Order: sequence, then structure tokens, then C-alpha cells
Amino acid sequence: MNKILSFILIATVLLAIDWYVFQAVRIVWEDSQVQTRRMIYGTYWTLTLLTIGILGIYPYLPASAAMLTARRFVMVWGFMFYFSKLFAVLFIAIDDLLRLGQWIYAQIASWFPQSPPKPAVAELPAELLPEPAPKGITRSEFLMQAGLVAAAVPLATMSFGIVSGAHDYRIRRVRVALPNLPKAFDGIRIGQLSDIHSGSFFNRVAVQGGVDMLLNEKPDVVFFTGDLVNDSADEMRDYFDIFKKVTAPMGVYSVLGNHDYGDYRQWPSPQAKFRNLQTLKQIHADMGWRLLMNEHIDLQADGEKIAVIGIENWGAKGNFPKYGSMKQAYAGTADAPVKLLLSHDPSHWDAEVRRQYKDVDIMFAGHTHGMQFGIEVGSFKWSPVQYMYEQWAGLYQKESQYLYVNRGFGYIGFPGRIGILPEITIMELVHAWVCIK
Repeated sequence: MNKILSFILIATVLLAIDWYVFQAVRIVWEDSQVQTRRMIYGTYWTLTLLTIGILGIYPYLPASAAMLTARRFVMVWGFMFYFSKLFAVLFIAIDDLLRLGQWIYAQIASWFPQSPPKPAVAELPAELLPEPAPKGITRSEFLMQAGLVAAAVPLATMSFGIVSGAHDYRIRRVRVALPNLPKAFDGIRIGQLSDIHSGSFFNRVAVQGGVDMLLNEKPDVVFFTGDLVNDSADEMRDYFDIFKKVTAPMGVYSVLGNHDYGDYRQWPSPQAKFRNLQTLKQIHADMGWRLLMNEHIDLQADGEKIAVIGIENWGAKGNFPKYGSMKQAYAGTADAPVKLLLSHDPSHWDAEVRRQYKDVDIMFAGHTHGMQFGIEVGSFKWSPVQYMYEQWAGLYQKESQYLYVNRGFGYIGFPGRIGILPEITIMELVHAWVCIK
């Protein structure tokens, strides 16, 4: 019964928004032919009622893996549909406020005596009267049209972000010079993936295409910096065979992200949550990925080595968990001339790494997704996420330490990307003297 009452309340609010926006639709097309008006009005209300209807059945859709995509798209479409209408509401409200102001002014003016009417002017013959000026668009009509355009733009943009942006993978190449890089590792090419979020995917072919792009680069080693799933290990069922193909001569090394622990889902018991995490760890192993749990490994080549350190999630912003132990992972790496750190959350860099571990040369992170929304033109980049994270996409340097934040391979929440496209990173490490030449 509570679900029904909640739906009635929500539906009432949504219908009020729909009726308000419909006033703009009616005004814009009021001079159109009857058949045109019927078609436009019918389409408007059909989409509206269908949207409210599918939102109404959402709570009753099975929460199974098979229905995961359907449930997600129901919510995403509802959000897009009404988020766009709010832009129209803004313009219509401006027009209504202007009308209200004019009415108030007229009422106040009526309280004061009017000046006497001007004497009548003799009418000119019709042939001497000037041509009437063509009828222009009124302010109200302009605001109504602007409101509908304002609603259409975000709806079209978000739709394009799903259809095109979700899997428009981009390879981003970076070259970093390190003064202590051993000769045997000069020119090593590191592939980085992050934030796969397999539970959000809906296009296996496109995902396979992204993995093929990485493999075609033939990296020497691959790093994965967390968030393989959204919540549950079973989200990898349909994509295990695709990501198992990710291999490299020096290995694939991975860490956990905040979503991998299942903290954002209600489990029937603590034991079920624990089993889910153990299953996810086993998936890493079965794919041939070496999951680093607050530990390090040495990459060996021609008798020389560099250290790869990996920690569990450690976030300094918001309420993201601090499962990682840098002290534990770092232990035993003192003699490594170069140290590469895999840590999911970029806020870890300033909060702990740069303060206490100044010999960590490069930290590889992800987590932000660039908020899946923003602008990148040449060297200029902007996203709302930058107001929370100082480092949110690309390469950063402070003193002799580097941080690279991958924009993410997948997506979560909104199943697409606008402006900030999914990324495959290829980083080449060279000895510092190579760049001086």
C-alpha cells in the first residue's frame, strides 16, 4: 500500500509538471493546423503517460541480473525525461512572473487618477495610412519556444551520450621521464584500465572493441585501478571471457575500488557480503590478473627491478572507505629505484602519498570518471567533478612525483558519457636523459 500511495503522490507531481510544460506546447503550436496539433499533443501525452507508467512498475520489476539493464534504463529514461522538462519549466515560470508583474503594476496604476485623454486627431483617408507592420513574435511566444528548445537540448545531448559516448573509447598516450628508471625498463609501455563497472554494460560488442583497442597497443604490462563491478561479483558473468583476454608479457596487476566491496547494496547477511568479495577476488585470479591487496611485487628485467605497489581503496574525500594500508604495501620496497603505486582514489595522493611516501614516483588512479560529463578541447578541460577533486583526469605533477587519473573504461548511474569519453591509457616510461636529448 505504501508503494501505491508513493506512486500516486509522485505521479501527481509529475503530471503537474507535464501540464505546466504543456501550456508552452499549446501556445507554440496554437496557430498550426488541427491535424498537426492533434499529432503533437497526442505524442506529448503518450510519451508522458508511458513514462509515468513505466516508473510506476519499476518497484515491481525483479531485481535479478537478467532485469538489471531494464531496471536501469527505466530510471535513466525517467530522469532524462523530467530533468529536461525542468528547463522548460524555468522559461515558462519567467513568463508567468513577468505576467504577474504586469498585473500588479496595472492594479497599482489603477489606484491613481489617469491624465485626461488627448484630443482626437482627424482620421486620415485609408489610402494615406501607412502599411501595417508585420506581426512579430510576442515575448510570451519567445519564452515558450525558448523553453521547449531548452528542454530538447539536454534530452538530445543525454541520448547522444548513451548511444555514442558510452563506448567511444579513446587511447590517451602519456610519456613520463624518471631519473632513476633502470636501463632495462627504459621505454616500458604501461596500459591502464580503470572503473570497468561491468554491471552497467549493455553492449558486449562495443566492450570487446574497447578491449581489442588495448590489446592492439601491445603494452608490456597492464594496470587495473579498481571498480570491476558496481556491487556484485555476478555482474562479471557476461563479461568475464572478454576481460580474460587482457594479458601482457609482464603481467596484469589490479586493485580494488570502492564499489568492489559491495558496500552500496543491502546483503541478506554479513556472510553473503563476505562471500561476494571472495568471489570477486577469485574472478581476478581466474582472469590471470594479480590482485594486489596492500602488497607489492617486483617487475624483473635483465637483473634489474621496479616495484609495483597496490593497496585497497583509500579515499580522503566524502565518505569513501579507507580499507588500504600504505604502510603494509610499501614495506620491503626501499631498495627499488622506481616505485609505481596503484590506488583507486586520486585523493589518496595528496592526503598520504605525497606527505609520507615521497619516493613513490607515479600513482595510478581512477574513480572520478571525469563525472562522465564535461568539456575537453585541446589542453582545456572542465567538469563539475573538479570542484571536489583537484586531480580528476590526466597527468599531474608536484615536485618529482606524478599522478595519473584514468577517466574510466565504463560508467555508472547515467549509462553514457558527454564530453568526457571512456579511456584506455598507454603510458611510456623513459629515463630522464631521453627527454633532455
